Amino acid sequence: MKSTQPISLTLALTPLLLLVILLGINVFYFGDASLDGSNQFILLIGGFLAALVGFYQKVSYENMMDAVSNNLKSTSGSLLILLMVGALSGSWLISGIIPSMIFYGIKILNPTIFLAASVVICALISVATGSSWTTSATVGIALIGVGNAMGVPVGMTAGAIISGAYFGDKMSPLSDTTNLAPVMAGGELFSHIRYMTYTTIPSIAITLIVFILLSLGLEVNGAVETESLNAAIQERFFISPILFIVPVLVVLMIVKKTPPLIALLAGTLLGGVVALIFQPSLVASITGAHSLNFENGYKGMLTAFTTDISISTSNEALNDLFNSGGMAGMLGTIWLIVCAMVFGGVMEAIGALNRITQSLLSLAQSTFGLFASTVASCLAINLTASDQYLAIVVPGKMFSKAYKDRGLAPENLSRTLEDSGTVTSALIPWNTCGAYHSSVLGVPVFEYFIFAVFNYVSPFVTLTFAALNIKIKQLRA
Repeated sequence: MKSTQPISLTLALTPLLLLVILLGINVFYFGDASLDGSNQFILLIGGFLAALVGFYQKVSYENMMDAVSNNLKSTSGSLLILLMVGALSGSWLISGIIPSMIFYGIKILNPTIFLAASVVICALISVATGSSWTTSATVGIALIGVGNAMGVPVGMTAGAIISGAYFGDKMSPLSDTTNLAPVMAGGELFSHIRYMTYTTIPSIAITLIVFILLSLGLEVNGAVETESLNAAIQERFFISPILFIVPVLVVLMIVKKTPPLIALLAGTLLGGVVALIFQPSLVASITGAHSLNFENGYKGMLTAFTTDISISTSNEALNDLFNSGGMAGMLGTIWLIVCAMVFGGVMEAIGALNRITQSLLSLAQSTFGLFASTVASCLAINLTASDQYLAIVVPGKMFSKAYKDRGLAPENLSRTLEDSGTVTSALIPWNTCGAYHSSVLGVPVFEYFIFAVFNYVSPFVTLTFAALNIKIKQLRA
């Protein structure tokens, strides 16, 4: 079978609109747990609905499966990178690298500039852990308490926490959204991160200036107690700046344009060596042993690389920071990508993506119009499907061809997805991210909304860059 006529815009949009409705219903009933598998299944249902449209258009099953196969093949390198990122997170936890980042981050806290310091601390910890949710649920809760004791309005404190946490959620190679965006856009992880700095640095600079000005107008009640937190970290880990040699070496490898898989593998193995040297008892404790030998050292390191580990401290507020899912922890994101590729592949085979992008390009007569359409789509998915991952997956797959047709490199799309899809999720009360942060911090979204400066400045910065044609990367001929 072969289609004899181009697909209409109505038919092309039908599977996409039905998918958004189904995802919205699914998130409503499952909440945060929708990412455990139900969203993935809904994406497969979306692929089935697109296939029905394809059969109506006389597109063969074989053609649709070929497109799905090509889609999955194109993501194979990215999926391997995701697995290696999981291994790296476990390695850097057990080696003490992540705890050292947190330790020195806490020391930055200065009551005279409390809000700006909170942004910096949460940014450092979120970069180290790759998770805005974990940052909010641990150090964020502690900072809310500190802010209350000092007489700082709770909305301001929550806004500073979320601003810093989402800086790390965007920029950390350990973050699932940071890995997801370049996959959807057809780009590469470290190139994506480098390109994001152009818009992210101005956004965080504006945020810090705002919070410094706000802090100068506040009268704080006393010094911040951080000794107990750092003492709890030192009870379990050897903490020293010497541990930062490993991330510095990895950064140098990235700057030298070492292939990502090689850089991440090197970082993982170096972290393992550092763990065996500086954290021997901790490595042994993973297997239940009291002293390190070859067997439990080998088992401990492979466990940290591949599966869940959790290291408890005497301070409950820190315990959620010191856990890692290893490679296994990335399987949920990989599952989401695979199912998204199925939906996207079928939509591509039946001509729906091409038809939608043609319509969008006809509306977006300029490069700025294309960027603005992307931002609007990300916001719409965040508002309707209520999930930041879907706000990256759906627009990412939908717009990737449009950017190529404009001669724009995939980094433009992946950056815009993060600048609008990732960060704005925390500003919507019924979005999983907004509901989560509001619940964890005990502050309503509408109370911290105006102070989450980084989150609402980011889309404006990316649109400003597009309007002024600043750092808009072109495809190489």
